[in-house]
Amino acid sequence: MSNSKLSKVAVGSLGGTISMTPESAEADGIVPTLSASDLIASIPGVSELADIHAEALNQVASIHLNINDLLKALDWAEKQIANGAAGVILTQGTDTLEESAFLLDLLWPYEHPLILMGAMRGASAVGADGPANLLSSIRVAVSKNSRGRGVLVVMNEEIHYARWVQKKHSLNLAAFVSNIGAAGTIVEGKPIYFAAEPKRIIYTKPTECTKNVLLWTNHLGEQGSLLNQQDILDPLGDRFDGIVFAGVGAGHVSPLVAQWIAKWAKLKTVMVSSATGAGSTAFKTYGYHGGEIDLQNHGAIMSGFLSPKKARLLLWVVLENELNPKPVIKDYLASLTY
Repeated sequence: MSNSKLSKVAVGSLGGTISMTPESAEADGIVPTLSASDLIASIPGVSELADIHAEALNQVASIHLNINDLLKALDWAEKQIANGAAGVILTQGTDTLEESAFLLDLLWPYEHPLILMGAMRGASAVGADGPANLLSSIRVAVSKNSRGRGVLVVMNEEIHYARWVQKKHSLNLAAFVSNIGAAGTIVEGKPIYFAAEPKRIIYTKPTECTKNVLLWTNHLGEQGSLLNQQDILDPLGDRFDGIVFAGVGAGHVSPLVAQWIAKWAKLKTVMVSSATGAGSTAFKTYGYHGGEIDLQNHGAIMSGFLSPKKARLLLWVVLENELNPKPVIKDYLASLTY
């Protein structure tokens, strides 16, 4: 029953570990089985915190989600705001949660918080973290101090900005971290923020996914493989609208890949990121063949603090909106810092 005195919070479930249980006593492993309503029912006293609207949007592992699924979830979230929700929560698997959060943050135009969350343990596990994470998310959603902060990730009583958060552990409950530090935390049930509201740039929401951006990871011995990397990259250049290289170190590639970039950056947008997991790419330090100075001289765009996965999604949004990649990406990177 609706309680008109409480803030409205909409919860949409997409699946993931938070929704997973064994299908039977004899089943091997866990699979998505629980809906948004089931997840809400697992939290004692939640009806005293907010007027909850729960709806199942999907029920899959997060690696099964695609960009069109997220655009549909975004449409649903926008409708909830139009219907009076103070905040919206999407529950999904944690494997791609940082990517989903970042993509939605580029497209979310509201002051109201959009929160993504999940769980590291299945719903039937001893010490399942899903209910606690969802409870924290509801508390963040109804907090007036959460407004104007874009898309947030709430896990393990920490609040993270979508642009900085990464999943850094495969199984640990404290898997999600931001290298610059969490945006906030939950203390005795109260969301507290350490960081100012981020400088956000919002892009027009594409209606569907029509562009393809490849993510390629650079590695030791790229020129020594049995199949020349050039034989693989040339056909990919034709098939993809943009390419992001997860370079080694501060954003560096082998001479062979540098040669390829010099060719294809004239025809397609090419970005180079750092695969280290922390820190920015360099811009004007290394001058050798395949270093960032060489790559930029041939048309590549360095992704700065953006991880390879997030650089790919930013480039996708830019290409879908038919924007000029270099100045638009430069402006976005500038928005990350003060």
